[in-house]
Amino acid sequence: MISFASDYVAGAHPKVLARLLETNLENQPGYGADEYCASAREKICLACDCPEAQVDFLAGGTQANAVIIKSLLHSYQGAIAAETGHISGHEAGAIEAGGHKVLTLPQQDGKLMADILRRFLQDFYADANHEHMVQPGLVYISHPTEYGTLYSKQELIDLAAVCREYRLPLFMDGARLGYALASRQTDVSLEDIAALCDVFYIGGTKVGALCGEAVVFPRGGRPPHFMTLVKQMGALLAKGRLLGVQFDALFSDDLYWEIGCHGIAMAEKLKAILHEKQVPFFLESPTNQQFVILANERLAELQRQVDCSFWEKYDDKHSVVRFATSWSTTDDDLAELRRIL
Repeated sequence: MISFASDYVAGAHPKVLARLLETNLENQPGYGADEYCASAREKICLACDCPEAQVDFLAGGTQANAVIIKSLLHSYQGAIAAETGHISGHEAGAIEAGGHKVLTLPQQDGKLMADILRRFLQDFYADANHEHMVQPGLVYISHPTEYGTLYSKQELIDLAAVCREYRLPLFMDGARLGYALASRQTDVSLEDIAALCDVFYIGGTKVGALCGEAVVFPRGGRPPHFMTLVKQMGALLAKGRLLGVQFDALFSDDLYWEIGCHGIAMAEKLKAILHEKQVPFFLESPTNQQFVILANERLAELQRQVDCSFWEKYDDKHSVVRFATSWSTTDDDLAELRRIL
């Protein structure tokens, strides 16, 4: 069985695992106060060109989304997201469980567009009853989106402009950010993201770490008692050094960039194979996730030898199926997939 099911199905990149082994017997303070978290913070601030940034480490993406959103919103506020956004579809109601509604808007290739956001906000505040409604409190986007698509720099500039006009924080979910930054079709850098977003996180779990996300408030402004809320929500890892060591390794010697580039190179080869075998695309993304349409019978046959992900129903006889590449994808994996197809 070969796997293209997701980008977190293997363990950790060997260089990350090596650093965990090398530092394993050291005694370090807990809860992120260790020297490796401090070193990783410095490297991330340098990579973002934000010396004043505040960086914290959490274990997973759902944790990061739930904690960040709860820390930024009042009890009467909700989070605006595309209707296909991760927090509205694939997080089991984690945001709602924290007491905040997800306010969904129409999407374009998985993206929330500035004109749609502006129209929603204009209509909301023009409604004489808006004080009786859930107030928009922040804007959530992910880069890449749930469909592997990317925001252009201009699209982010436009979104940020609307957010600042209405004094809404712009929050970017970067669970797969490494593959967005390495995409051959992007014009967005990490420095751009830091300049345009009020908070974002750099995903480790899907980009070579065993686990971990680095939450960045690029211009300071981390909410008061943020770490107290992290603790309250069960998201504070006592052995915080495990996250610090991994991000210190990922942001040494361009490893994070190397991992992203490898995932993209494998995705481009994957696309070529799918085209060669005349597999129809649902959406041909510029990142490491590819979405194709398969007859249900063919999908069932394929899954006897290939682990891939059902994504959504296409029609009564077809499904949208996701293939994902990562740091662990090899040319041998692709050759075997080609043979099976």
